[in-house]
Amino acid sequence: MFAKVTSGTVVGIDGFPVEVEVDLSLGLPSFDLVGLADIAVKEAKERVRAAIKNSEFSFPGHRIVINLAPADLRKEGSGFDLPIALGILCAQGCFGPAALDSGFIVGELALDGSIRPVRGILSLALAARDNGKDFLMLPAGNLSEALAVRGIKLVPVQHLRGAVEFLQTGRFPEVEAEVKEESAASTEVEDFADVRGQETAKRALEIAAAGGHNILLVGPPGSGKTMLARRLPSILPALSQEEALELTKIYSIAGLLPPGVTLLRQRPFRSPHHTTTKAGLVGGGNYPRPGEVTLAHHGVLFLDEFPEFHREVLEVLRQPLEDGKVTIARTTLTLVYPSRFMLVAAMNPCPCGFYRDPLQACRCTPAQIQRYNARLSGPLLDRIDFMVETPRLKYEDMTAAGNGEESRQIKVRVAAARRRQEERFKGKGLFCNAQMGADEIKKHCSLGQEGKRLMAAAVRNFGITARGYSRLLCVARTIADLAGQETIETAHLAEALQYRRLEYLTNQPV
Repeated sequence: MFAKVTSGTVVGIDGFPVEVEVDLSLGLPSFDLVGLADIAVKEAKERVRAAIKNSEFSFPGHRIVINLAPADLRKEGSGFDLPIALGILCAQGCFGPAALDSGFIVGELALDGSIRPVRGILSLALAARDNGKDFLMLPAGNLSEALAVRGIKLVPVQHLRGAVEFLQTGRFPEVEAEVKEESAASTEVEDFADVRGQETAKRALEIAAAGGHNILLVGPPGSGKTMLARRLPSILPALSQEEALELTKIYSIAGLLPPGVTLLRQRPFRSPHHTTTKAGLVGGGNYPRPGEVTLAHHGVLFLDEFPEFHREVLEVLRQPLEDGKVTIARTTLTLVYPSRFMLVAAMNPCPCGFYRDPLQACRCTPAQIQRYNARLSGPLLDRIDFMVETPRLKYEDMTAAGNGEESRQIKVRVAAARRRQEERFKGKGLFCNAQMGADEIKKHCSLGQEGKRLMAAAVRNFGITARGYSRLLCVARTIADLAGQETIETAHLAEALQYRRLEYLTNQPV
């Protein structure tokens, strides 16, 4: 007696189909599971046995062999419980094998036969649709998440008996669920109108948001660095459909998707503590999971107290910042996670925080300041587009009447600049100026004669690298987009140059 059920597993952020083959044969009763399964999959034997018995079905007293094919693809998670149970029941003749031919089945079984939600259902739903399946049988608790996928019928089930009843009758249930998208507006509680002074920093953050650029804020304690960074999401544009789907897949796999939410629309803001490890930042583990750089995909990764992170932890950021992805290699597999994020970092100018402060004397020696700033390597700093000073606020700024410009007003300008970029990069898989490659920079960032002279002088006098040169052009392109200009003017380039100043990270006078 033989049965075959199609299920799936997640590798990286993508779903892959897996054939669950069930064979019942004469011999001493046994239950063997093969096919490069992890511990959670192997434990399915006991869950399946108890669920079948407690659902008032008979468990076969035969030799049972379960094969998960392809055998060289690692399988993990508890989502194979339901397809294994249904395969065993099909092999016993509870329903015909034709009922399983056009289906894709996933779900975890409780011992009483009820079906629990699993991670990564969005990726598995996409895999089911792309492999030509007619329906996806899934836990009812995962229904809202799967509604984001069009082109496949959904069969939510709450109990093993309900799954068997559907396969016996073939009657599709009425799916009554509302597509619920997370609203960005509902989570915006911090506004730029609350920020006093720091006009240069606010302008730099507006440009960074418009082009997806990286930024470093340097200033004494209490100058508003963290306050500014935490308000950045309030001016970022809404996620496009493609960006939202990709981000939702990541959070589904990580088990961080809010209950009942079908599609994420709020750009993520991740702020790990400075004691985080390399694996926590870029992902890792025996079977690698997404790290903070991936959870910040299409959003913001905020690193407060930047030099307090271990140097080796900061160095692992260099590849994600350059390539927009993280490659994690293990002996049994290699995974690639996306990591296109905006890096926003904040730091003090010295260990005590008051170097060059006009009112409070710095207690640090030049050697201490040098060691402190040396924690940030040159290659890492070269990948940061803006280095902005946030000086101590004056009394007049702190007590000024009225509020500053609201986030919604800034967001209108940022969204308009992003729309220009979307039109410019249509069909190229790019979302903002910071993601431009050499070909796009050559095509869209040409300079006039005066601009070329200014850039030549900057390269000679400021020691700008080839990467820094490209990033300057990208920032100038964003400033031109905010101004509604098709060409990069000298003023745009000059403004971009003023934000790339390394004097803040040395003990030399500015």
